Amino acid sequence: MTDEIAAVFDPAKNLNFANGEAIRWVLTNDAGTVIGRVAAFLNRDAPAVADADLPTGGLGFFECINDQAAANALFEAGRQWLVARGMQAMDGPINFGERDRFWGVLVDGFELEPTYGMFWHPPYYQQLFEGYGFQLYFKQYTCARRVATPLHPSFAKRAEAFAADQPAYRFAHALKREPERMAQDFHHVYNLAWANHSGVPPMNLDKARQLVKQMRPVLDEQLLWFAYHENEPVAFFLSLPELNQILKHVGPRLDLMGKLRFLWEKWRYQRRQPKKMFGVIYGVVPAHQGKNVDAVMMVHAQKALIEAGYTDIEVNWIGDFNPRMLVTTRSIGAKICKTHVTYRKLFDESRPFERCPLIR
Repeated sequence: MTDEIAAVFDPAKNLNFANGEAIRWVLTNDAGTVIGRVAAFLNRDAPAVADADLPTGGLGFFECINDQAAANALFEAGRQWLVARGMQAMDGPINFGERDRFWGVLVDGFELEPTYGMFWHPPYYQQLFEGYGFQLYFKQYTCARRVATPLHPSFAKRAEAFAADQPAYRFAHALKREPERMAQDFHHVYNLAWANHSGVPPMNLDKARQLVKQMRPVLDEQLLWFAYHENEPVAFFLSLPELNQILKHVGPRLDLMGKLRFLWEKWRYQRRQPKKMFGVIYGVVPAHQGKNVDAVMMVHAQKALIEAGYTDIEVNWIGDFNPRMLVTTRSIGAKICKTHVTYRKLFDESRPFERCPLIR
């Protein structure tokens, strides 16, 4: 994960630098020992930053000893930097990029292995953020289930009825040999299903191509499912192999030896159990919501996942502002196993605080 964090702050690899900027600090004690770090950033194209009523920057990649004064020094550095750029609030800890990784403080599930792309935090981090004055903006849940756990019988009935009544739909997993189509289909559904919801900015096609390029070395094509209506992509369900089951045997850097070890451990991972995967993102184009498209897609995907040998799935990053997704998650038998919190700090403390609005 070290290389991936470095890529976040590399303008050649992170498209958010096109109209954004970032800064990092480390904090040392009197002996010169590093006792903390933090980053602050803003992308002027992001809805939160462009919000005229409450322009909000980001703070993230926070690590600190259990010392409120040390944490306050790091938080204050980020606040002052953002104030100088016209911001009136900051969200943290968040990523200078997509929400699928490096987002939120772990507040429950400390005994479990972290999901790939998400930090594990000791319990005192929650107190450090709240002690500075951050307030809970929203919670993010990670839910888990056994892949082979039968779906509710209603799923099969809905799939049968759907096949008879909706012949214009079809369901298929992605093909790694068609990266351009994968990028275009993902881009289309993402922008219709997710963009402008709760501060999620639209994605351009170049960004979608970049994501596909990043995913291809680790992507199992059977984990990326699409629903099509008359050849228009209208829904997706993207999962990845639980890469921590591979990377924990490799080390922090993917140099030449690291890449060779990664290939070996990936080969071993494909042949052993338990074999975990994690859900990254799911979405249905609004015009096709409420038509059982998502339920039928899950039925098709489950069969393929069992055949591919997957035993467990963690569905990552389900915001408490998305009650419909929480209902869907419960309907497939997944239960909350980890909770992260995204905080917001208002620079004007007299201003009424508002939590993240619900997606209706």
